[in-house]
Amino acid sequence: MTSRQSRGGSRGRTGGGRQARRASRLQASSVRAPYIQRKISTFDILSEEGLELIEHNADLILKDIGVEFRDDPEILELFRNAGADVSGELVRFEPGHCRSIIATSAPAQFKQHARNSENTIILGGSNTVLAPGWGPPFIHDLDEGRRYGTIEDFRKLIKICHMLPEYHHSGGVICEPVDLPANKRHLDMLASHFRYSDRAVFGALIGAERAQDSVNMAKIVFGEDFVANNACLYAVSNSNAPLVWDSAMTGALKVYARNNQAVAVTPWTLAGAMSPCTAAGTLAQVLAEAQAGLALAQLVSPGAPCLFGSFASTISMQSGAPTFGSPESAHLVLAAGQLARRLGVPFHTVGALTSSKVPDGQAMEEGTWGLMMSVMAGANFINHAGGWLEGGLVHGFEKAVMDADICGKVAAFAQGLDLSEKAQALDAIQEVGPGSHFLGSSHTHANFQTAFFYPQNADANSYEQWVSDGSKDAAARANKRWKKLLQDYQQPQLDPAIDEALEDYITRRKSEAPDLSYA
Repeated sequence: MTSRQSRGGSRGRTGGGRQARRASRLQASSVRAPYIQRKISTFDILSEEGLELIEHNADLILKDIGVEFRDDPEILELFRNAGADVSGELVRFEPGHCRSIIATSAPAQFKQHARNSENTIILGGSNTVLAPGWGPPFIHDLDEGRRYGTIEDFRKLIKICHMLPEYHHSGGVICEPVDLPANKRHLDMLASHFRYSDRAVFGALIGAERAQDSVNMAKIVFGEDFVANNACLYAVSNSNAPLVWDSAMTGALKVYARNNQAVAVTPWTLAGAMSPCTAAGTLAQVLAEAQAGLALAQLVSPGAPCLFGSFASTISMQSGAPTFGSPESAHLVLAAGQLARRLGVPFHTVGALTSSKVPDGQAMEEGTWGLMMSVMAGANFINHAGGWLEGGLVHGFEKAVMDADICGKVAAFAQGLDLSEKAQALDAIQEVGPGSHFLGSSHTHANFQTAFFYPQNADANSYEQWVSDGSKDAAARANKRWKKLLQDYQQPQLDPAIDEALEDYITRRKSEAPDLSYA
């Protein structure tokens, strides 16, 4: 054999070896953790004086302007009995009143249980949970483009995200299955989460009736006594900014609070439209609205698990359209994290948001910025950590896979700098000495599989190898990958008796009302 043939043969063997090494690295980097345990400090953007100013202004808003709680006399009576000033549907609070109610009983940390206990999450402290996108009516993939989501698409996305270890939570309305009646689809959605994933889940958010359905279904899966004493559902209650809580959201909030289930009380604001076009003004309004909602949760059921939530971004002053990944949105989430820590409750916010219509450079730049800022803010739960496109109107199949790489990177970043004796590597430096390299050192051989984060969708091969592999960009690689994830998916076991009981409950509930095409 000539040396040229030998080199050619070596390249052929290297191709197979390259694939084997890649598979080994992928396996090493795909260890599933139930949540991130951050070992890095938060980025505190506000000084003590700045925080006190925002809190003072929030108190002024609560005292002088007040918050409306619409269409629910019970809520007004709860606040009246607690000493608030109630006039019609407008509720005003003396400075510190809401904060005092929250501090008296709201837990600083709690668990949300998954049906597989290995996936149970802990919310609070230095923990961060990443959940996929929530709520879009449309989906997008490279094969069929943008279209309305169906229950089959919904189930595919659950399966894909379940196979991605970078996500910790199954989520909720991962896309709207518009082929099902609007007033009943929440039943099929929650059942699909329970069947096709064994991670923690969202309950339905809008209206007391749907929230109660969610609690009832959780009792079927976990047991009635267990649900009575443990959070098994996660929900978000959004204000109708500025300074309004409507009965659809507070109705669900009351159901979850009374049943000891977690609620992230989350003012939903676009600065310049739903709040002032300044970060300081928006933060004061967000804090006022959140404190009123959190106080309500504690008055309904002292000790109910709850989170301070913030969904605050900006708008285009040219078109009025929402914008994401802006420096101002970073200011808002970093400061909101500080305010939540001072309030003493876990912090909920959002992640990989983008206005882009497709999984392109804009989508990844804006999404990465948003996700990174939320991690630096010390968020305990980050919703929309993957898949979000077009301002939340679309869940992208490729985007969900591409975002998973970013989620993996922030998880690795959050582990901070390893200063162990092994990481100091003085033995390796001594072994190699001046003027050589570390590629063949025993230290490198012992640690190469776990030394660096290895993204699963990125390409770091030579140009020639990239061409040989089809010259695929990141979205094309993600398209191939989500199909492989579906192919490899294995459904987690669910007790057949529980599955049957879920189906019986859904059938009965669907028979009790006519189908509606709107909610």
